[in-house]
Amino acid sequence: MTLRLCRAFVIVSLIVAMPGVAWAQTYPAKPIHMIVGTPPGGTNDVVARLVGQRLATQLGQPVLVENRAGAGGNIGGEVVVKSPPDGYTIYLGSIGTMVINQHLYQNKPWDTLRDFAPISQLTSVPQLLVVHPSVPAHDVRQLIALAKAKPGQLNFAASAGSAVHLATEMFKSMAGVDMVHIPYKGTAPAMIDLLGGQISLMFDQIVTALPPVRQGKLRALGVTTLRRSPAAMEIPTIAESGVPGYDVATWHGLFAPAATPRDIVNRLSNETAKALQSKDIKEKFLAQGADPVANSPEQFTVYLKSELEKWAKVVKESGAKLE
Repeated sequence: MTLRLCRAFVIVSLIVAMPGVAWAQTYPAKPIHMIVGTPPGGTNDVVARLVGQRLATQLGQPVLVENRAGAGGNIGGEVVVKSPPDGYTIYLGSIGTMVINQHLYQNKPWDTLRDFAPISQLTSVPQLLVVHPSVPAHDVRQLIALAKAKPGQLNFAASAGSAVHLATEMFKSMAGVDMVHIPYKGTAPAMIDLLGGQISLMFDQIVTALPPVRQGKLRALGVTTLRRSPAAMEIPTIAESGVPGYDVATWHGLFAPAATPRDIVNRLSNETAKALQSKDIKEKFLAQGADPVANSPEQFTVYLKSELEKWAKVVKESGAKLE
């Protein structure tokens, strides 16, 4: 065998032995499809399009956002799980689709930790506890005292099994109060009834709950995260207002099919971090009340495990189940 052939043989052998490295060097060579499990126009869709546009610029390939709504995001997740694990189909997941659904649906078509490779968390979004002005409570402590004095008389609006519903159930459990759940099919009709006084209170993402508070139509009692929100620093946290340790954040993240080569997952994670650190993305997220978050696949996996454990207990105590 000539020296040239020997060298060629060694090169080919190295490429075969390290397929992930070879793929990562040429990735991406075609458009990437980002699946969103919710309809167009919602928060998940907005986050996907903002991040997708930035990633497309950085990667030199289009990032096509596709909405595959249904079954609380399970249909979109199933599309990704069944796709080739080559980095060209990724999923925009959230606390609802990736964590709460895991415990809520009795016949879920996929498992978060088994079937997905976490890429990076994208956002952390606080919820806001708001009440109708007719409710005689001006802070969280007063609301707890009122609920204890009138058990079962205060009601709250939420879609069954949603992050908003379970945030309220967690509040009820930690505060030791009894309030009645009035189920709604979505946030918009729930907010209409809250504004009309048919509902006493609700938890909602800060981006949609804050405008009516600013207009004087609702009263804000507390944010759900451990830190106050930069969007409304004057509103205290629930944790500092009578429910120590209360911490709920709605979040979004990117996921690939489980068998995706590690080098591709790392490339996507690094590019996502770069996108989230850009000035325009930061400003747009903060304007929506969302804190940009960029972490490694390993860090995101640890966070996912802690979230799955945390919400398993809340779902069980709430008794919520979906087919």
